[in-house]
Amino acid sequence: MSISKVLVANRGEIARRVFRTCREMGIATVAVYSVPDTGEPHMIEADEAVFLDGAASIDTYLNIEAVLAAAKETGADAIHPGYGFLAENSEFARAVTDVGLTWIGPSPQSIETMGSKIESKRLIEDIGVPTLPSGDINSINEIGFPVLVKASAGGGGKGMRIVDDIVHLSDAVEAARREAANAFGDDTVFLEKYLEAARHIEIQVLGDNHGRVISLFERECSIQRRHQKIIEESPSPGIDDNVRRAMGEAAVAAAEAVAYVGAGTVEFLYQDGRFFFLEMNTRLQVEHPVTEMVTGLDLVRMQIEIADGSHLPAESPTLSGHAIEARLYSEDPLNDFVPVTGRIHKFWFPKTDGLRVDSGVGDGSEISIHYDPMIAKVIFHSSTRAKAAEGLALALRHAHIHGSITNRALLTRVLESDEFRIGKTDTHFLERQNLEILARPLSDEQHERLASIATALADQADERSQATVLTTIPSGWRNSPSQGQTRSFAGSHGDHEVLYSLDPSGFEVEGIGHIRVIESTPDLASFTANQAEHHYEVARYGEERYIDSAEGPAHLTVVPRFPSTGSEDDVGSLHSPMPGKLTRVEVQVGDVVAEGQVLVILEAMKMEHTLRSPHNGVVTEVRHELGGQVEADAILVVVEGAS
Repeated sequence: MSISKVLVANRGEIARRVFRTCREMGIATVAVYSVPDTGEPHMIEADEAVFLDGAASIDTYLNIEAVLAAAKETGADAIHPGYGFLAENSEFARAVTDVGLTWIGPSPQSIETMGSKIESKRLIEDIGVPTLPSGDINSINEIGFPVLVKASAGGGGKGMRIVDDIVHLSDAVEAARREAANAFGDDTVFLEKYLEAARHIEIQVLGDNHGRVISLFERECSIQRRHQKIIEESPSPGIDDNVRRAMGEAAVAAAEAVAYVGAGTVEFLYQDGRFFFLEMNTRLQVEHPVTEMVTGLDLVRMQIEIADGSHLPAESPTLSGHAIEARLYSEDPLNDFVPVTGRIHKFWFPKTDGLRVDSGVGDGSEISIHYDPMIAKVIFHSSTRAKAAEGLALALRHAHIHGSITNRALLTRVLESDEFRIGKTDTHFLERQNLEILARPLSDEQHERLASIATALADQADERSQATVLTTIPSGWRNSPSQGQTRSFAGSHGDHEVLYSLDPSGFEVEGIGHIRVIESTPDLASFTANQAEHHYEVARYGEERYIDSAEGPAHLTVVPRFPSTGSEDDVGSLHSPMPGKLTRVEVQVGDVVAEGQVLVILEAMKMEHTLRSPHNGVVTEVRHELGGQVEADAILVVVEGAS
């Protein structure tokens, strides 16, 4: 093999994923990293790491000159782009080859043709693959509502808006253009007929430099939020074998039409036995692990070997079992999926046969405002779909994820839902569910109550371990064994006051019954409750407590014994849900607004976030100007309620 050192022009879990295969192949690795990524896992794991001065993507991972300079500095002879950032940038692909480096990806010409959703649809129509009606805003009468406004460049749900009527069309086009320009540097958008009950199915293809293209079967990617996939699987449930074969043949034909080289994905919408070309992604996909697990192939290895001139294997691949992937995001599903920044104190998954975790974070990682909030992909492979779903749900429940809010509960409950289990998945899956139920914390009230008992015991043991006097006498000891200590914690199901004792005879807890302590250390608490044993691991970070057990996770906050009475009442204040930049301010002081009316639009983590009035009233304050940077929880607008 002529490739000896690969620079990965990316970050997070995809950089770590490529490094893993390179190590197995004996290829040296180079990471590039920004200010927010200093000390993060992908920087540490590479053989060499080059600092890109800056925090914003435009100054770092999208800076072609800086990336090429890093390759030259380290003597890398090949560049893998990962996905996102420069992965589908034909200018970057040309620049890489122009300086004599090997580009691990398709040709710039293929990227350009398929990178434009408008041009690729024309090409696909010419080779006879079905497409949906589309055009510009002047074609709306021919297309008909509902319609999807789409960015021509890029993907990942950015620059997309569903529109049901002419009244909202212009605003949707304007918003999609802004988001597309920010994410991809290209504000071109178009309209496409929107199918309201479609499934999103994609075909993994591979092409070599010798004219051969193969299909590696399909992935079902229908469960989405904000047009972005959160659960993917292979094979797709309930698809007729003839349709599956036809989609595979159409995908190969599309790739052959642009002389495709490397790994790529052809995406289709499927409804009522018919499929329509959606787009082609000229890169490795986030969800490629499910294909790897059902085929036994290493797609990154194949990318590298193809770039090095190898032929694709002569034998056709076969499918084995079923694989499902869940995308773990640092976001709040109960707050319109707003991305969440902060620290991941602990990130651990159990070692289980069939489980694979591709993560971009580790213990102590910081979630930055500058990048996509996906922190890991969790994949489970088993002999059947039911076993894969069960294994993945259990892995998510038993993982120790301490710190930033994530969508873990939502993913778990989707996998456990009746609709998912019977394969009733389409792009409106989440809209049919009650998110308040689906995304509620995994711990129910009874479990949280038991976790509060464990936390009280562990906290008491922690204080005892730090005591400098009377260390032989346990904290909580009283002359009268009936006397107990009280600790209070706030959880998802309200406050929990625990009156506990270390008396050998045990103590009573209202609503639970008799408790008898088996073990109590700063990190562990075990006890019996009505003759059933319960075992908990307790971790503390300041006043926050994370409790893990066989029943799943719980999160509690210590309630201070002497709470502050000086809290400020800011009812009517609209707070920023995260750090970001104000791209639009729709109101000024004195405006009369209605509940739900758009007040400001915030841009953060590559997405626009619309913030609306909490109630009817009058705007009395606008605290930040257009284009200004704001911190998380900053008050943006104050609306006094109508009297």
